[in-house]
Amino acid sequence: MPAPRIRQARADDRDDVVAFTRETWSDRDVDDYIPRVFEEWIEADGPEQRTVVAEIDGTAVGICQGVVLSEHEAWLQGMRVDPDHRGAGVALSMMEALLAWARKQGASVARDMVFSWNDGGLGLSRAAGFGAATEGRWAQPAPDPSASPDLELFDDPDAAWGHWQRSDARDLLSGLGVDPDEPWSLSEITRERFRSGCERVIALGDEAGTRATTARIRRREREVEGGGTETWAVYGHSSWDSPDAARALFDAIAADAADLGVDHTRVLIPETCRHVSEAAAADGRISDEPFFVLEADLTGPP
Repeated sequence: MPAPRIRQARADDRDDVVAFTRETWSDRDVDDYIPRVFEEWIEADGPEQRTVVAEIDGTAVGICQGVVLSEHEAWLQGMRVDPDHRGAGVALSMMEALLAWARKQGASVARDMVFSWNDGGLGLSRAAGFGAATEGRWAQPAPDPSASPDLELFDDPDAAWGHWQRSDARDLLSGLGVDPDEPWSLSEITRERFRSGCERVIALGDEAGTRATTARIRRREREVEGGGTETWAVYGHSSWDSPDAARALFDAIAADAADLGVDHTRVLIPETCRHVSEAAAADGRISDEPFFVLEADLTGPP
């Protein structure tokens, strides 16, 4: 099999890409988002985003994208390879090309997200030089206009930042939260993000101080099978210090989401027995599987 040529993706690659991504996870009854976003990716490519394909004999057989999230952080996503060309180094060639691109853009670290069931993706990331960074899961409390937290609710970015800095959640998530601008990516949470990079910061507490915090970072709309759309509110981190505080936090999120009129929520939580079980006890709605975030050090000699 000839070596793949890695190049920037073009609009006329669409048919090739759609053909090998249409049933990426058909065995898991999960739709692949790549066919829906391909045109958007191509149009948005520029200094802070690069979409590449692997081409063999004039046909695109792989796709992947790199995005610059901050002055020192890059994110890789959307790795897909035609099943007929897997195991031939196609994916690794694309990752290496994007890591080189990220380094040229000034990034000192690159990360990616792989769901726990994707053993091929995990192995590929390790082969490309990525190491373990953190693991998380999504809590999904249902919007509820009748929800009322038992703790006092106050929108104080500095109180939220202080609680986050002291929390075990921060350590467990390596200081990462959902990025405000790039869907399905994580970047380092900063005090400035709490002050101006979120739609709403939520802190809850009592006379003893702040007990729980989260921040709504975006609302998004997406198409659903059969037509129509659904809306999601995304909360980029969560920290709490007890089961009661967890219950109050998820009640606050449910009420906030109901006020917005969204259909669903997604809240980042650490993947530990304590956090997952307390989130389940507080609301009962969590994602089926965790995800892993891996990272590659881009400093030093190329």
